[in-house]
Amino acid sequence: PRMTIGQIIEEGLTTHNFFKAGSKAMREHIVKTMVECGLQEYMLHRYPHQFSGGQRQRVAIARALAVNPKFIVCDECVSALDVSIQSQIINLLQELKEKQKLTYMFISHDLSVVEHLCDRVAIMYLGQLMEIGTVDQIYDNPRHPYTQALLSARPRLGERRSEERILLTGDVSDISGCENGCLFANRCFAAQVGECRKVRPVMKKVSETHRVSCHIK
Repeated sequence: PRMTIGQIIEEGLTTHNFFKAGSKAMREHIVKTMVECGLQEYMLHRYPHQFSGGQRQRVAIARALAVNPKFIVCDECVSALDVSIQSQIINLLQELKEKQKLTYMFISHDLSVVEHLCDRVAIMYLGQLMEIGTVDQIYDNPRHPYTQALLSARPRLGERRSEERILLTGDVSDISGCENGCLFANRCFAAQVGECRKVRPVMKKVSETHRVSCHIK
């Protein structure tokens, strides 16, 4: 909070020796990055508290982009924003992805945002991969019971629900002592007493781009 926006963006550039600290080239690069992220040059000497939530998120994106990365981890990067600002940031991320040929690992609980932004989706439960595939495969043809339950719970405004919501029962597995069996077995509506509770499933190929970790599916 005691650093200006310019200093915050400059930090990574100085650490990785892109430019000499305080140089003209440094300033020009910072301003160029800010403008690409929807921030104006006059904001350079302002402090974080002088910005809205959406603008602060743009600063965080500018800070990441300043060092010319090829891969960016976006961990819940729009979860704290209201819907209108959220859409602006998502559009910015998409624009920068195309323009700079970036790859994102987008981590989120918002299934609608994931569907809109991502090309491939990995579903995790208690730190383990349950299913992985393209957006169309995951959303149109979910194979793991946990994925099916997740998708049945997402709100979809303006649509009539064609399927019943899947309500999960049972307790979350204690992963510290769960060496055998599927981690989701205690809550799974399709679990069988034998294999599901005694043998840890491995990833199986559904198609060339679709894999699922489940004995049933």
